[in-house]
Parts: sequence; C-alpha cells; structure tokens
Amino acid sequence: MKTTIVIPTFNEAENLPVLVEKVLSLPVPDLSILVVDDNSPDGTGEIAENLGKKFNGRVMVLHRTGKQGLGSAYIQGFQMAMKNGAEAVGQMDADFSHPFEKIVDLLQTLESCDMALGSRYVPGGKLDERWPLWRKALSGFGNFYARTILGMSLQDVTGGYRIWKASTLKAMPLERIKSNGYIFQVEMAYVASKLGFHFKEVPIYFADRRWGQSKMSFRIQIEAAIRVWQLLFMYRNLQK
Repeated sequence: MKTTIVIPTFNEAENLPVLVEKVLSLPVPDLSILVVDDNSPDGTGEIAENLGKKFNGRVMVLHRTGKQGLGSAYIQGFQMAMKNGAEAVGQMDADFSHPFEKIVDLLQTLESCDMALGSRYVPGGKLDERWPLWRKALSGFGNFYARTILGMSLQDVTGGYRIWKASTLKAMPLERIKSNGYIFQVEMAYVASKLGFHFKEVPIYFADRRWGQSKMSFRIQIEAAIRVWQLLFMYRNLQK
C-alpha cells in the first residue's frame, strides 16, 4: 500500500531531520513523507528540500507563504498526497510527541477499518508522565467535552496521530472543513463518523515535545470550545 505521512511544520529545524530518518527507516514498503511548511524562519523548508535529495525523493515538500493554520496544512497535504497516488495518508506532529514506530501498527490496523488512530485514552494509552496534573486534566476534559457534545464513540477525538485510507478522504467533503486550530482533528473525525466510516484506536504513549515550543495557545483553546457547538449545526444534515 502506497503510504504518505503528512507532517505540517513551522520552525521544526531541530526535529525534522531526526524524525524523517526514523520514519523512513521503518519496515514499511512504499512509505514517503510530505512536509507542509509555512515559510519557517528557521529554514525548515530548505532542510526538508535537502532531505528529499538525501532520501531519493521519498521526502516531498509543499511550501506555503506563511502561517495559514494546521487545518489547511493538512487538507492541502492530503490532497497533494492523493494526487501523487497515495492509498493511505497519515498525519503526525513533527515534535516527537507521536511515537513514530507506531506507524507500523497503525497501518496493520488500517487493513480492517477506514481510519486508524493513535490514542491516548484507550487501555494502554498514556500521557507524558512529566505533564503537570492541570495539563492532563485539561487534555482529558477537552476530549470528554468534544465527544460528549458530538455523541462520538471515539475515545481520543482530539488526537492528531492518524492514518486514513485514501478512499475515505476522497469520500469526505474536505472543502467544508474550515477549522484551523487543533479542533480540526475533531471536525475531521466528526464528519467521518457522520458518514458512517469505521475507526479503530491503537494505544500510544503521548510524549511532550523534545525541542522547540508548543503551538498551543489560549486562543486555540477558546476556538475549540466554541467550534464544537458550531459543528453540530454545520453538519446537521450530513449523512451516509
């Protein structure tokens, strides 16, 4: 199965070379990476181009003119990956919070579902032990809040470590996905569930980022809390 992992970046010059080498060393045939870079001032985009040469084209780069948001980065990345023939399209962070070795398990799981998700909230899943209690509580509540309001059985609706079948993404109205913060993950899962697609969750250990600064902000958290309610209205008539 031709697989492309989409990785959005902004100032990930320290992380990207190490992550790319780790991912491409996995025993997965026909695996490639698509870096979607928002004109990082630290030169991440140029580093990605050089990695493409080093790994004989297995690293592709989509350069954008500036910070346009996580959601649009993924949507454009998904579309480019599918245009290039990907049969499975993954998404993951560049900061090592997602255990790269789990790509193997996610792809195996994808054989019997439409989207496989690296989950922090199923048995065996875990948050970084170094996180303070308030941060764990905020993460857990945000997940409970979203899946309760939207009536979803998925345990980790905010998780961003996923691999989709290309056929699933092609059947979704990607042009309607407008969320541009971390609520993007919720919107994608909600739309897919409304369309009747089947998910499976694979437990992961979610680590804090190794280098650099978190992209999470208070504005993003407020957007997420409000937009969950908007999703109910936006997709009220969507059905399989």
